[in-house]
Amino acid sequence: MRLRRPFPPPSAAALGALMALAAGCRPPAAPVPPPGAASAWPVRAARPADVSIPFEKYELDNGLDVLLSEDHSVPFVWVNLWYAVGSKDEVSGLTGFAHLFEHLMFQGSAHMDTDYFVPLQEVGASINGTTNPDRTNYFEGVPAEHLPLALWLESDRMGYLLPSVTQDRLANQQEVVRNERRQRYDNRPYGKVGIWLKEALYPAGHPYHVPTIGKHEDIANAKLEDVHAFFRTWYLPNNASLAIVGDFDPDEAKALVSKYFGPLPRGPQPSPVLEAPARLDGLTVRHYESRVPEHKVWVAWLTPRLFGAGDAELDLASQLLSDGKDSPLYRALVESGLATDASAYQSSGLLSSEFIVGATAAPGHSTDELVAAIDAVLARFAEAPPAADALADARTAFEVSTYERLQSISNKADMLNSYNVHVGDPAYLAHDLGRYAEVDPPAVQRAVREWLPPDRRVVLHVHPPGTAPEGAISDLPKPGGD
Repeated sequence: MRLRRPFPPPSAAALGALMALAAGCRPPAAPVPPPGAASAWPVRAARPADVSIPFEKYELDNGLDVLLSEDHSVPFVWVNLWYAVGSKDEVSGLTGFAHLFEHLMFQGSAHMDTDYFVPLQEVGASINGTTNPDRTNYFEGVPAEHLPLALWLESDRMGYLLPSVTQDRLANQQEVVRNERRQRYDNRPYGKVGIWLKEALYPAGHPYHVPTIGKHEDIANAKLEDVHAFFRTWYLPNNASLAIVGDFDPDEAKALVSKYFGPLPRGPQPSPVLEAPARLDGLTVRHYESRVPEHKVWVAWLTPRLFGAGDAELDLASQLLSDGKDSPLYRALVESGLATDASAYQSSGLLSSEFIVGATAAPGHSTDELVAAIDAVLARFAEAPPAADALADARTAFEVSTYERLQSISNKADMLNSYNVHVGDPAYLAHDLGRYAEVDPPAVQRAVREWLPPDRRVVLHVHPPGTAPEGAISDLPKPGGD
């Protein structure tokens, strides 16, 4: 039995054919955080105070945060919906659920019981969703006149998804997700490196220990009642933030949001994981034998969480170390002939971050040689601060990247939601840029000394078949295994 919708879908005439199709059930850097959460994030004086995304924020009676930002440069509107739930919020034995819902949310809801791509692609829309450890988002960019359709569809799956999450659809998407894991991780050269790094950096039970896609056994064993319970816990208006950016009339948008989202009931306020300490107390070295063509190495450290003290400094340090052919890592590893590539980056998360240096050994050279060269570069970096002009270039590169993102309504919608969900302030952009503007050369040096020591890190070597040292962990395929 289908639930009765408390209001009709938009543009009934235009949707008539699609509704007929749906009747046949034809088988993609918040709510405001809980008290005390927002205060955990530092608020810094912003120097680039003129950088902002104009917006209006208000909250529905059911707790849904709504962010409106007009941009009439193109006749298009971007609808971006964030839920404050990611893989970090799952429990042991039930991993991969946040990502699983990224699939289930496109399979239909009570009043559009068909593939969600159909009605939107029919009008020339772009639609997808993404999941990471800290949040889940769904988005669609539509021609301006189809904003009602996008909002109606998003509200229907927020309030009326579960009647369409049947055992058959769950079983179908369980296999889809497991195949995705095989393609992206298990059967792809170096695909498991991210998994191995997480397992080495974070102890079992830590929210970041298991990859977002989840474990095969958990996905395969997911029960319908567990899946429904996960949705009821997290996919609530009071755990979501809706951003609408583009060519729209604010009064019309508010009326549509009130019409479609207003009747959805508030639920018990969920509690996303906000704190989970992690620390490396020593050196971990692991060698893997895998089906890969070349010897590669990754060196990883645990570093300050997103927006934490030291996060911006290490972002800039990664650029200084590896951006361009004049960078220290390129000269020491690639230009010298030891490696064919080298990179460094800071991967920031709400609970903790990782600083990772990676390199591929050139023929005739070993990953141990690469580690020694990386250590020499970092030692020099820790001994003396970077040149002021080099730091200025790194800071400029970061700012330019940010300004380029502001040219897109899709990116602006995502940035507004990101700041709203993560720090409770959609206007945090200027403060965010200000973190980088305040970094001076000694601060970068101090961050490298404090957070990238040689005795508290993970070193992960990956070797082609038959070339790994004795004692290496074999990841060669086993007949019939996942």
